[in-house]
Amino acid sequence: MSKASKQSNDSKKVTEFIEEFKKESEQLVRETFPKKVLEIDELYKQVKAEKSSACEQVVDIPYPVPLDTSSEPSAKKRKTEIDVNNHSSEITGTRVLVFPGGPVPFNKFVRTYCEKAKPLMQGLMEHANMVRMWINFLIPKIEDGNNFGVAIQEDVVSEARQVESEASAYLDQISRYYLQRARIITKIAKYPHIEDYRQSIKEFDERQLVNLQNAILEMRNHYASLHDIIMKNIDKIKVPRSQRAQNMY
Repeated sequence: MSKASKQSNDSKKVTEFIEEFKKESEQLVRETFPKKVLEIDELYKQVKAEKSSACEQVVDIPYPVPLDTSSEPSAKKRKTEIDVNNHSSEITGTRVLVFPGGPVPFNKFVRTYCEKAKPLMQGLMEHANMVRMWINFLIPKIEDGNNFGVAIQEDVVSEARQVESEASAYLDQISRYYLQRARIITKIAKYPHIEDYRQSIKEFDERQLVNLQNAILEMRNHYASLHDIIMKNIDKIKVPRSQRAQNMY
């Protein structure tokens, strides 16, 4: 196969891909978006019905027991004498905290809703990207694009791009939650006698539940608004230039 023939064949495959992509994207908006609105609304109602006290989880890190240090050396670093090949040497080490209750677990209640929301966030990112690319494929040539229909297309593309960005931010918020919670846990481990740190975990988990509730609500609204604006302007989106304008070129 010659180079020209191969390029022609590749170009044909790309054209076929774009046409198939257009059909899939339009079907996505017409059929999948309404289903997503109902699915996410059901999850939103579940989260909204939960009481803040339901996500409370006690951090099982014991309070320190006062030690009798009268017989211990006053040096901050403990030294241990060991004998290696009949030679005495000194080593120092870092103290390792061991919790009697075992590992400190994550908040299972909050994690349950995080795991339910994450696939929806990832799906919203993918769907918003598809909508953006679909409309980009429908935008006519630049020299033919100075008309009202193209302005509608550009508005929808901008909306889809914003939705995609916000869905990514929702996922980042979940990752930051676990990291910040771990930092508070380390504070409790280091200063177990300070009650404020223990209370901050309770407040932090409750706040995350509220954040999830808001994120789920926004996802529902994004699907509904994208579906609404596209279906209201579907004719202009698919054919941005009128027949009369086309005949002028």
